[in-house]
Amino acid sequence: RPLSTLFRTPSFFELSDTEWMPWQPLGDFEETDDEFILRLDLPGMKKKDIHVSIQNNVLSVQGERKREEESKDKSYHVRQRMYGKFHRSFMLPSSVDENSIDAQYKDGVLTVTIKKKEDAKARQIEIH
Repeated sequence: RPLSTLFRTPSFFELSDTEWMPWQPLGDFEETDDEFILRLDLPGMKKKDIHVSIQNNVLSVQGERKREEESKDKSYHVRQRMYGKFHRSFMLPSSVDENSIDAQYKDGVLTVTIKKKEDAKARQIEIH
């Protein structure tokens, strides 16, 4: 499959039904030895319009990007920016610690960090 189609295909962790949503923020979902990190591009949004929740190992991010006020003096040649509500949900493995979640919003990027449970982290085994 061409690489360009890979980025348009929902990931293994993606649960959202894209058919009904007017837009979806683009993002990355990364795993390290200690944590999972979700980054979503949400330019032009206010922190108060973004909501993050976790329940039964499903991380949900939803919000609404409000449309700019229309003016009769404006006429657009191209209008590509998307507005409206969005909802993204990601199924997390059982190795996450739901009590250790952090969300930061800076420069139009939402970063959600979820630590792994201690017993789920990789560790070296000494050979005797």
